[in-house]
Amino acid sequence: MIQVAEFFAPEPDRLWHLAKQAGVEHAIASLPMPREGEKPWDYWSLLHMKTRFESFGLKLVGIESAPPQNRIKLGLPGRDEEIHTIIEFIENMGALEIPMWCYNFMAEFNWLRTHTALPSRGGALVSGYDHRLMANAPLTKAGIVTEDSLWHNLHYFLERIVPHAEKARVRLALHPDDPPISPIRGVSRILTSADALERAIHLVPSPYSGITLCQGTLATAGEDIVSTIRRFAGQSKLFFVHFRDIQGTAEHFQETFHDAGQTDMFATMQAYVSAGFDGPMRPDHVPTMEGEDNHRPGYETLGQLFALGYIRGLIEACEKTRPAPTSS
Repeated sequence: MIQVAEFFAPEPDRLWHLAKQAGVEHAIASLPMPREGEKPWDYWSLLHMKTRFESFGLKLVGIESAPPQNRIKLGLPGRDEEIHTIIEFIENMGALEIPMWCYNFMAEFNWLRTHTALPSRGGALVSGYDHRLMANAPLTKAGIVTEDSLWHNLHYFLERIVPHAEKARVRLALHPDDPPISPIRGVSRILTSADALERAIHLVPSPYSGITLCQGTLATAGEDIVSTIRRFAGQSKLFFVHFRDIQGTAEHFQETFHDAGQTDMFATMQAYVSAGFDGPMRPDHVPTMEGEDNHRPGYETLGQLFALGYIRGLIEACEKTRPAPTSS
């Protein structure tokens, strides 16, 4: 069965209560706030976070943030020290049986939007991106970063961490670049398509190297989501799902409610169910709804609840309409 999950803060807050009331039993978390003298990726920091979730009735099934790794991505001096820290992090995850790490290879900045308050249905607010507004944007301090250098640095990174992930039994779920367009502010993006993701996870082949299928990013890239689900699930490389949707293209798009985008979301859920996907799936980049202050665009609470109900309804519909297995 699909593990309906939510992305939680590492300490209990209102969403912990509301998501649990909505039937969520699985947690994806960011790195915890460490106690004095500890680091977020230390064994004890992760242990205390995991037991907090367990005490609340939530199973921690993945972490979706990382120790510093920009030097790794840019191939700068100090990258081996960053790699050593990530190996320690993965080993601690394995020791605590936290089975999946969602990571990305976006250098200098993470996911990017030019708009954070576009009006949507009923006055809800969504984020969006217009690549034309990047034409005169200044370069980052990294200057020009080429695609070739990023591919080389990703290979270097995976060669060193994949063996440790295998030993720790931690799945590495690579997230595509968001938005999937290159370059932005002089920094190339290399994971901008399903083909690029497949190339990346086969740089160092392993059963523990796979992808986070972010539906919104890959829909923005023009991919057929149902075919992409089947492609990676058929290789046992589909480890984690960000269930969301958009309207538009990589050059110009905006987020949507989960039932209002350009993707047939029922068809995608049918594909997950028929493929036997049993990993975590969480809503992502939800609208900010009435009464919320949009302090965290894409991550306010009410849109999460709408999305969780929508996801659970789709799963139930797909399960009930799934053809019964035929007897031989």
